[in-house]
Amino acid sequence: MDTSAVMVFVESNTTGTGRLYCRAARHRGLRPVMLARDPSRYPYLHQDGIQSLVLDTGDVEAVAGACQQLGSVAGVTSSSEYFVPVAAGAALRLGLTGPDPVAVERARDKGRQREALLAAGVPVPDFRVIRNPAEAKVVAAELGCPVVVKPVRGSGSVGVRLCRTDREVVEHATRLFATRVNERGLPVEPRVLVERFVSGPEFSAEFFDGEPVGLTAKHLGPPPHFVETGHDFPAELEPAAAAALTGCTRAALQALGLTWGATHTELRLSPDGPMIIEVNPRLAGGLIPELVRAALGIDLVDCVIARASGDLPKLRPLRHGHAAIRFLIAPASGEIAEIDGVEPAGRAAAVRAINIGVAVGDRVTVTGAFTDRIGSVITAADTGPEAARQADTALSQLTVRLAEQSED
Repeated sequence: MDTSAVMVFVESNTTGTGRLYCRAARHRGLRPVMLARDPSRYPYLHQDGIQSLVLDTGDVEAVAGACQQLGSVAGVTSSSEYFVPVAAGAALRLGLTGPDPVAVERARDKGRQREALLAAGVPVPDFRVIRNPAEAKVVAAELGCPVVVKPVRGSGSVGVRLCRTDREVVEHATRLFATRVNERGLPVEPRVLVERFVSGPEFSAEFFDGEPVGLTAKHLGPPPHFVETGHDFPAELEPAAAAALTGCTRAALQALGLTWGATHTELRLSPDGPMIIEVNPRLAGGLIPELVRAALGIDLVDCVIARASGDLPKLRPLRHGHAAIRFLIAPASGEIAEIDGVEPAGRAAAVRAINIGVAVGDRVTVTGAFTDRIGSVITAADTGPEAARQADTALSQLTVRLAEQSED
């Protein structure tokens, strides 16, 4: 029987870093155990021989109780944004290190987050939180279109839409209020955030323990959706712009009380300066941690496990390179008939990884969210422009053909 100290994970990402969390725990000599409502949701658990327990992962007391039955628990965390508050609450009850559960819960609610930032003088878009579709048209008139309409709790741009007219605002708000459960099967809170659209390039600030690791330049697909189609790390910015984005992020994290562990803050560099789009009390998704590792040699996944288990994270850069990722986007809804170009795309020396998340015969549904991304290419180079160019070139060699295509 394995008597190693246990690293408990409350649910997991379905894509991205979830599997890497478990691997990092094992690398540190910890035994990963997954708590999940439905462990079959995560095929890598069986593939990697990871123990799982079935329970209500929305119940902090149930999670804490399960942890107490596992013996020596070194830490509790989650790679899924939806379960970070539960993991934080369970860690607190067990006397383990972790973020402030109150701060995490406040940040997870985009309405409450906006209110806290506004009260602290941190720049955020003009916004309103509505509780029924009837309020949508009034709020759209108050703010002036275009506006962004989104759930108050969400992840991966699910349900986020740019609305250019009052009618679009009402139609999309009505759709959101009609949604009873989210993509994880969790109940949806009947509140919707409407905020003025902010123009300008988008970035994210990766922080750890309230200090900057670096800034990421983000590439977005066509409106009205906000699907992230690529990232460049570190972002190519003038020093003044980088300082402004970093300073704005630091102020936001302090205002929200999020100075423990990893955070991922999205901003736009508007004509009037940086504007917070949202602060996420978790490690970045979209394989950004892999870009940080390729560019700087900092393993942010390992840092999360170290911090959660009471160890010191290794945040000193080992090098100063650049990395880029470009995502393969599903061309339409339908059945995958062919995926081509992987071998030639991978021949370039700059390519570090090519990941294809679908197989021939799988059906894909285009929704305007992160699930539209069916593959990715990661590159590394001495300069940002070269890493980006190599990623774009490799992506252009990948092709996807559908057996049938349906409009969505």
